Amino acid sequence: MARPKIMRRENMATGLENDSEAIVNKVPNTSVSGQGMDRAVSGKKKSNQYTYAVLGAVLLLGGYWIAQKSITSGKSIKLERHQVIISEVKQGVFEDVIPVRARVTPLKTVFLDAIEGGRVERVLVEDGAVVEKGALIAELSNTSLQLQVMGNEALVTEQLNNLRTIELQLAQNRLSHKRSLAEFDYQILKLTRQVEREGKLIKTSAVSSSQLENTQDELAYNIERRKLTLESQATDARIQEQQLSYLKSRAEQLERNLKFAHQNLEALSIKAPVSGKISGFDIEVGQSISRGGRLGQIDDPSRYKLVAHIDEFYLGRVDIDQRVEFDRDGVSYSLQISKIYPQVNNGQFEVDMTFADEQAVGIRRGQSLQTRLMLGEATIGLLIPNGAFYQDTGGNWVFVVTSDGAVAVKRSVKLGRRNSRFIEVLEGLEEGERVVTSPYTNYTDMDRLKLN
Repeated sequence: MARPKIMRRENMATGLENDSEAIVNKVPNTSVSGQGMDRAVSGKKKSNQYTYAVLGAVLLLGGYWIAQKSITSGKSIKLERHQVIISEVKQGVFEDVIPVRARVTPLKTVFLDAIEGGRVERVLVEDGAVVEKGALIAELSNTSLQLQVMGNEALVTEQLNNLRTIELQLAQNRLSHKRSLAEFDYQILKLTRQVEREGKLIKTSAVSSSQLENTQDELAYNIERRKLTLESQATDARIQEQQLSYLKSRAEQLERNLKFAHQNLEALSIKAPVSGKISGFDIEVGQSISRGGRLGQIDDPSRYKLVAHIDEFYLGRVDIDQRVEFDRDGVSYSLQISKIYPQVNNGQFEVDMTFADEQAVGIRRGQSLQTRLMLGEATIGLLIPNGAFYQDTGGNWVFVVTSDGAVAVKRSVKLGRRNSRFIEVLEGLEEGERVVTSPYTNYTDMDRLKLN
C-alpha cells in the first residue's frame, strides 16, 4: 500500500520539473531590442480602456439617476388607468382637412322693413307664400304722416305763390323802368332839338338867352334822371334776382320734401321688392308697427349657400376661395369660401360657402350638411390622435407615459396642424412613445401622473 504513494510523489516531482522548463522556455528574451517596451505600451492601453469603461458606466448610471429623479420629482397625482386615454405616437399620412357642419341658407335675402310706422289695415299674403316683384303684401295707415304730407303740400303751394308774386313784381318793375326810360329818351330828344332851334333863333333876337338857358337846364335834368333810372333799374333787378333765386331753391327743396313725403305715404302700401319666398311674415290686422320695424324677409328660392361656424383655432388658416366638398346621394359637390366674418363668438367664427359649379339638387333652407374644408395638401409625419388635452395645453406640452406604464411625465413638445382625427408632431416625441390624450383639466399644474 505504501508503494503507490511513492509513485505519486515521483510523478508530482516530474510534473513540477516539466512545468518549470515550460515556464523558462516561455520567458521572452529581453536582450532583443524593443520587445520589453512593446509589452509595456500594451498594458497602458488596457488600463485606459478600463478607465473609459468605468467612466461610461458612471455616466450611464448618472443619466439613469437623473431620469429617475426627474420622473419622481415635482407635483404628482395618482390616477386609475381607466381614467385616462393613452395613445401611441405613430407614423402616418396627415390629411389637412377638417369636417365642418354647415347650414343651408338662401343665397340672396331681402328684408322687409317698415319705412314709416303705422297700423296694419290689411294683410294680403301668408308666411311662406311665393310672391312676385311689386305685389302688394300689406297696407298700413298713419294719420300723422298724412297730416304732415298735407302740411308740406300747403307750404309748397305758399312758396310757389310767393315765387310767382316776386316774378310778377320783377316783370312789372322792368316794364315801369322801360316806360320811364322811353319817356326820358323822348324828352331828351325833344329838348335837344329845341336847344338847337333856339340857338339859331337867338341870333335874330327871336328867342331870349334866358329861355335858351331854361331849355338847356331842362335837357340836362332829363339826362341825369335817365342815368338815375338806369342805376335804380340795375339795383332793383339784382335784388329781385337774388330773392327770386332763393325762392326757387326753397321751392325746389320743398318739392323734394313733398316728393319724399309722398313716397313715405306710398310706403304704407308694402310691396314685394323682389320675387321670392316670403318668411318671418307674422303681422296681424290692427297691429302697430314701429318705424323701421322688421316685417319679414323674401328669399331667393332657387339659389342657396352654406353657412358654417368654425373653431377659432383655424381663423388664420381659412381664406377666401378655399375649397370645400360634400357628398350627397353619391355625388360630390364642390364649394368655395366666399365670405369670412372675423368676429369670434363662443370660440367660433362664421363663413359663407357658395357652390363653385353645379348646385346640389334637393337641398332646402335650414338643412344641415356635413362638409370637408380643405386646408392644405396631405403629408407624411408623426401623428397622435386628436384629443381634448389640446384645449388645456395649447399644444405646448403633453404627459408622456414611461416604458413600464406606471408614470406619465410632463414634457414640452411642439405640435403642428390638426384635423378631426390627428395632430401633427413637429418636435419632442418619437415614434412608438405613448401620451395621454384625454383632458388635462384637473391636473394642468401637475408634473407627473401615477397610473395604478
